[in-house]
Amino acid sequence: MPRDLSPPALATRAAELNAFARGRDAQAILTRALELGPMAMVSSFGADSAVLLHLIARIDPHLPVLFIDTRMLFAETLAYQRDLAWNLGLTDVRIIRPDPEALLAHDADNILHLAQPDACCALRKTEPLERALAPFAGWITGRKRFQTGTRAALPVFEPEAGRLKVNPLARWTHDDLAHYIETHALPRHPLVAKGFTSIGCAPCTTPVRAGEDPRAGRWRGRDKTECGIHFNAGRPMRGSAA
Repeated sequence: MPRDLSPPALATRAAELNAFARGRDAQAILTRALELGPMAMVSSFGADSAVLLHLIARIDPHLPVLFIDTRMLFAETLAYQRDLAWNLGLTDVRIIRPDPEALLAHDADNILHLAQPDACCALRKTEPLERALAPFAGWITGRKRFQTGTRAALPVFEPEAGRLKVNPLARWTHDDLAHYIETHALPRHPLVAKGFTSIGCAPCTTPVRAGEDPRAGRWRGRDKTECGIHFNAGRPMRGSAA
């Protein structure tokens, strides 16, 4: 990573890397990303997380993988995280949890999500992740353009708050993911078979109906499409207005 982490310098670096990424596959993009400095992957171990985790395992199974346990996840997700990490031989999965004192002070009854879902996401996801990312020059995500309208123009490399974010699967389609999973016989999250196509915290995730976009089951009925760990122009993407 360049020493100059100012927004203009990062934007220039991201543009250069996006030019490199044109026409290259996810493995080449990941290999280049790991040359940029200390990197971590952030994974929800969700519906299609096995694809990127498998790619990472083939290149560097010792890469730090950050998994945010919000303390409100499905039991199936916790079990899947343990099993998949073991199956892929990932050696440095770091379980990131919210500060217990902060939870006691702000959400002792575990009902903050009902009245203030943005505050709940900040408490349980955004703030713990920001602390965990402090040592890293950049991070890798599994976001794809097809998932929702707010991600339709997602670049492969993007500058964000003093770091570079890498989205190696940005151009992948649902069919690409399905083909990769089938080709490599990757285990699926058990909730996929029950209609869950994007899996977050249990109280805020529902199955998706035919014809809906893959993230329609997240915060259903609310003007909210992102938890806040992803940004657009340096601002958390907490809803369609963001």
